[in-house]
Amino acid sequence: MRSIIWDMGGTLIDTYPEVDQTLAKAVWATPTREQLAEVAQLRSESIAHAIDVLAARHHVSPDRLNDAYSALKRKWIHDPAPLMAGAAEVMAAVRRGGGLNLVATHRDRTSAENLLHALAVQTDDLVCAPDGLARKPNPQMNQILIKRHELDPTNVIAIGDRTIDVKAAHAAGIEGILLSREQYPEMHTIKALRELQAYL
Repeated sequence: MRSIIWDMGGTLIDTYPEVDQTLAKAVWATPTREQLAEVAQLRSESIAHAIDVLAARHHVSPDRLNDAYSALKRKWIHDPAPLMAGAAEVMAAVRRGGGLNLVATHRDRTSAENLLHALAVQTDDLVCAPDGLARKPNPQMNQILIKRHELDPTNVIAIGDRTIDVKAAHAAGIEGILLSREQYPEMHTIKALRELQAYL
C-alpha cells in the first residue's frame, strides 16, 4: 500500500470558495463573478499574494483583508470548510492498506490543526511551512515526512492542486499528482480525488 502526502487547502479540504468570498467581500460589498474570478486567480499563487495585490490594486488596507481572513479561520474552528469530495474514501483506503495519510501545508499549524479537528479528520502526521520549513516547490516538507516515517519513496504519492506541489514531490524523489480540471502535459493530472484509488 502506498502512503499519501496531502496538500491541505484545495486538495484535502475545500477551503478556496470561502477564502475567495471572504477576500472579495473585504474589497467589494457585493462581489461580481468577474471580481471573484480576479481573487481566485491571485489566490492560486497564495493567499498572502492575493492580499498584497488586492490591497495595492484596489486601495484597500492590507489589515482589512488580513482581518477578514483571520475571522474566517476563527469561524472554521466551529464551522469548518468541507472535505474535498472523495477525500474521506481515499484516506480510508490508505489506512486499510497499512499506508499513512500525511499532510504538508503552507497553512499555519493552529489553523491546520483546527480544521482537521473540526472535521474529525485523523492524519498520521502534519508539517507546516510556517513552523520554519521551506515552502513548496522546495522538497523539505516531503523529505521530513519520508525520513521521519522511514518510507520507501517509491511507495509514496504526493497530491496537490498546484504545480508547486508536484514539483516539490519530484524534487523529493516521489510521485506527484496534480488535482486539476486543466491538463498539464508535463504532469500527471487527475480531475477528482476518487481517481487516486487506482494508484494505491
